[in-house]
Amino acid sequence: MGDCYNKEFLWPLRKEIMDCMVGYKGCYQRAYRCLGAAAEIMEDQRSVLLTDALSQKLAKRARGILTREVPRRKAEASGRVKLRFLGAITHQGPVCLYDTALAQCGRVYALTDICGLAHELLIHLLAGVTANGYDVVACPDPMAPDRLAHLLVPRLGLAFLTVSAGLPLPTAPYRRIRLEAAADGEALRRSRPRLRFARKVSAALVEEAVSSLAQAKAMHDDLEAIYNPHVDFGLVDEIAQDIWEEILSF
Repeated sequence: MGDCYNKEFLWPLRKEIMDCMVGYKGCYQRAYRCLGAAAEIMEDQRSVLLTDALSQKLAKRARGILTREVPRRKAEASGRVKLRFLGAITHQGPVCLYDTALAQCGRVYALTDICGLAHELLIHLLAGVTANGYDVVACPDPMAPDRLAHLLVPRLGLAFLTVSAGLPLPTAPYRRIRLEAAADGEALRRSRPRLRFARKVSAALVEEAVSSLAQAKAMHDDLEAIYNPHVDFGLVDEIAQDIWEEILSF
């Protein structure tokens, strides 16, 4: 793609280009550090409430949902699992493409989750749905990709979506489950100040990360503003077309 640049005109601008790239990288590093710290605090929040008793309670709840919503079918093999992110932390803040899920699934369980417990329910649902032979789309949590945030079963038109006050569903759900209600009431009351502190600090860290991503986006825009007048976009289109024709020839 370097052949598409007019290097004669870009060479005098090299200092401005390098300055943009240095600041750009620094903003991303800060954003990732903030998000990593927020994820650690959220993990501490989960550890306060997650007990063997709570795990068993959520597993039982999952079995009840599976019995009610997932018909048994004779399948030669377990259902397949596709991993797809449905949400992200962006320069405009946290986003979740709920409309993508709603386009495939008319029945939505909204999992209200202020304590980070959704994964504990979703892993049991994932195991039960695939055991019955249905393919699923498992959506990792962008803050902790080793944990699930959402689960879609397109063949059944069924979805389990984690929601929050900051990311509400655009439509009324089929059913709603308050996951914190499954936690031990005494442990919840005893740990309320700690949980409140964890949510406040993690929210502040995410906000700082979003600010850094916004700065990175602004620097990227500045970089593009320098490059764009000196790019042969006609040649870019020709290269893209050549690559496309090469792919089709395989």
